[in-house]
Formats: sequence, C-alpha cells, structure tokens
Amino acid sequence: MCRNALSLSMLNQLHTALSADDGDLRVIILSHTGPVFSAGHDLKELTAKTGREYHEKVFSTCSSVMNLIQDLPVPVIAQVQGLATAAGCQLVATCDIAVASEQSRFATPGVHVGLFCTTPGVAVGRAVPRKVALEMMFTGQPIGAQDALLHGLVSKVVPEDKVEEETLKVAAKICEFSKEVTALGKASFYAQMALEKKAAYRFAEKVMVDNLSLEDSQEGIGAFFEKRKPKWKS
Repeated sequence: MCRNALSLSMLNQLHTALSADDGDLRVIILSHTGPVFSAGHDLKELTAKTGREYHEKVFSTCSSVMNLIQDLPVPVIAQVQGLATAAGCQLVATCDIAVASEQSRFATPGVHVGLFCTTPGVAVGRAVPRKVALEMMFTGQPIGAQDALLHGLVSKVVPEDKVEEETLKVAAKICEFSKEVTALGKASFYAQMALEKKAAYRFAEKVMVDNLSLEDSQEGIGAFFEKRKPKWKS
C-alpha cells in the first residue's frame, strides 16, 4: 500500500520541487497516488537508532516545507482522495486550498504511538477551532470529510470521481487573474492573520493602497469601466 510517508528524503524532494518557479507558474496542486494522501512522518526514521540530530533534521525540514508553502507567491491546492494523518494532515491544513473526496479522512494520531502531534498541531490548530484540534490530537480519532469541511480543514468536498476535475477547475479560475495581484494578496493575507485586529486593518489599508499602484490593478479597473476583459501583465 502506498502511504506517501513524509520521510526526510520526501520532504527534501518536496522542498526542491516547490522552490522551482520557472516564472510561468500560477498555481501548484499537491496530489497523490494510492489510498493515502500521506501517513505523515516515516516512523522508521524516528527511532532511537537514528538519533536526536537526525530527528531534529526531520522536523526542521518539515517545518521548512510547511513555511515554504505559505511563503510561495502562488496558491497551493491539496487534492485529497484518501487518508491524511499526522504530518500528512498538517500538509493539508497548511495548503491554501484543499479539495477532498467524500471518502477522505483526517487524523492526528500520534498519541497512539506515544508521539503527540505537536508540529501538526501548529497548522491544524490554525485551521480548525481549538477544541476540535485538541480532540483530534488527544484522541487520535479521524474525522470524516464533511466534518473537515464543517470545521475549515478543507475547502470543499466532492464525490470521489470529481476530485481531480474540481481541483483543476479551482486552479483554472485562479489562473484567470493577475499573478502579481494574487501573490500580493496571498502574502498579505498570511501577514495580517498574525496581527491583532486593529493592526491588521492598518496593515491591510496600506496593502490596498500599494495594490492600487500596480499596473494590473489599474488595468483591471479600467477594463471594468470599459466592459472588456482585462489584459494582465502577469
């Protein structure tokens, strides 16, 4: 069975792939093969035999990948058709958008093996209400796709045979708009989410003014008044 474990090698490959922007990239889709989106870290790499230094490398690399996803200038979509557990659930929670099949399930089951899902909790705890996140981490029990949607872990849930189609539809819609504006919007969203509300508004005000100075912004506003399709620079 393909479990798509986030081994150190896999994490390094992900980091390299996500960092490779040829300039024309507009959106990234993280999909999978097999019945498991990702089972999280490879437990074989987390034994006493591999040692503390190796363990530190595994978790620091994983955090680098998660931070990179939200630092990228393009949206990242998780296409989930199966189980996402532990760091795999963390990956789904970290992505900007997640499209899941009705059969998908999500869990942070580290307690089952004596390893509390603390790093997955960083992303999951910011995606779902605190009490939901803590129940997931304290019990290790999975939640279904509809509960994941209800609590905000995923963006939408569709039938199994429609997941790829729906994901591509979302990606295509993103590609209709200015890459420069999307990049500004993504970076600004995550920045303001880390601020207190009044500070967030002050920050967002400045971003809106900066946004208006972009060529694509003026092109979009002009196209609106001229009743034509915008011709984006990027």
